[in-house]
Amino acid sequence: MSDQYVIGVDFGTLSGRALVVAVADGRELGSAVHPYRHGVITEALPTTPDRPLPPDWALQVPSDYLDVLRRAVPDAVRASGIDPAQVIGIATDFTACTMVPALADGTPLCDVPGLADRPHAYVKLWKHHAAQDQADRITRLARERGEAWLARYGGLISSEWEFAKGLQVLEEDPELYATMECWVEAADWIVWQLSGVHVRNACSAGYKGMLQDGAYPGEDFTAALNPAFADFVDAKLAGTIGQLGHRAGSLTPQAAEWTGLPAGIAVAVGNVDAHVTAPAAQAVDAGQMVAIMGTSTCHVMSGSVLRDVPGMCGVVDGGIVAGSWGYEAGQSGVGDIFGWFVEHGVPAGVRETARERGLGVHEHLTELAARQSVGAHGLVALDWHSGNRSVLVDHELTGLVLGQTLATRPEDVYRALIEATAFGTRTILAAFEDAGVPVAELVVAGGLSKNPLLMQIYSDVTRMPLSVIGSEQGPALGAALHAAVAAGAYADIRAAAKAMGSVRRAVVQPDERRSEVYDRLFAEYSALHDHFGRGGNDVMHRLQALRREALVEGAP
Repeated sequence: MSDQYVIGVDFGTLSGRALVVAVADGRELGSAVHPYRHGVITEALPTTPDRPLPPDWALQVPSDYLDVLRRAVPDAVRASGIDPAQVIGIATDFTACTMVPALADGTPLCDVPGLADRPHAYVKLWKHHAAQDQADRITRLARERGEAWLARYGGLISSEWEFAKGLQVLEEDPELYATMECWVEAADWIVWQLSGVHVRNACSAGYKGMLQDGAYPGEDFTAALNPAFADFVDAKLAGTIGQLGHRAGSLTPQAAEWTGLPAGIAVAVGNVDAHVTAPAAQAVDAGQMVAIMGTSTCHVMSGSVLRDVPGMCGVVDGGIVAGSWGYEAGQSGVGDIFGWFVEHGVPAGVRETARERGLGVHEHLTELAARQSVGAHGLVALDWHSGNRSVLVDHELTGLVLGQTLATRPEDVYRALIEATAFGTRTILAAFEDAGVPVAELVVAGGLSKNPLLMQIYSDVTRMPLSVIGSEQGPALGAALHAAVAAGAYADIRAAAKAMGSVRRAVVQPDERRSEVYDRLFAEYSALHDHFGRGGNDVMHRLQALRREALVEGAP
């Protein structure tokens, strides 16, 4: 084992990262990142740049994922200095729910001649929120019929998930839907390209595909949504279900040529970026919640009991590790919100000052915001700029900053937005506690863990110490850990996590004085949360409807 290595490949929103890891102890020996050439497509398809996409669309080009295998994996191996012959397995993780419409052989529809100008032929990224109408109908029908599985998802189905997005394809492009022979998670599509085997991973199927207790919603349910949707499960979701850490197949000669790795090595069943990170942080016991904080935040935790937690993104038996219930919650926008503000809400003078100081705008605003006492900016914000994933599960909700005056400065708003995302996390923690699934430890992973102000605010707001994953590349390390299990180096994920994972316990501590003030601010956040999010005032939905109407009508 001392001279054996595995590769973890993390497919994020904007790029893919490959990481070479030692099987014996989890040492990270080399990594490489490759950005997606097409990025996130929100304005227009690359083939039809003059034809705008509708609102709330987010697409990707699947060939960008293959470029990660061709570029990042060989570069990471070279950076590590190891002999590729010493690699015994490769595993991948993906943002979810990211869906690829494909033919039966795995060819994406956007690569089929004559279909490159059809928007529904492309990958629907996790942040594609244009299927809200379909998601609402799925939720309503499940409630009317008393479907038992609905409680596993906190009582609400998301527009980000497999069924809602699939139903949108059918209803907006029925001809393309008929051509589509496979509706496959990108996490499974990339494993298909590596191994030649189509295996649906149990994590995505459970959390994003509504597979519970071994069964999808029945044909009578899908037919009630739309008669043409009746055979959706049998016709579009075919494929065996693979368990996490199991071997999906072996690296094909073609994939070996792409990656420079030996043909025949183990290819692990796919996984989701957040869920694969928990073992990398050694968070495999009940009550250990991992918050993977980046453009969005996903909260995952194993539990020893099954409870109905309102607004969850799912609870799945073995969804993180075998033998435990895996819970998932999340926030649709976190780093994306900070990025939006810096891009669109910061005046030129602030940018120039940051440049003169040799700092990025984020760093400059963070430093200014850190000088403030809690509450000094007089603001409270709602972190819904990309909708609300948990606990309201409503992507029609929008952002809000309350309390602005002529004295309000950019650093004030920046701090209020950070605080809003912390309040969103506290709301999620409270939902778990109230449902009888206590959170004993909060572990932070992802790039935002490097921001000391953000980390302190989260600790003060939640009144919890924060542990931090020991790796800066948690998802890629978690994927590598699963590759080691798939290759037979460890008996199970728990054993691999103990040997290869790492975490720094309770490195940020809450301050009681600041927490007391944050309790008062959180009360104001909660009042706004319920007023705008629980039916007190439907203005956000009405504004979204007006926006769509105006965009469809075009210029005045």
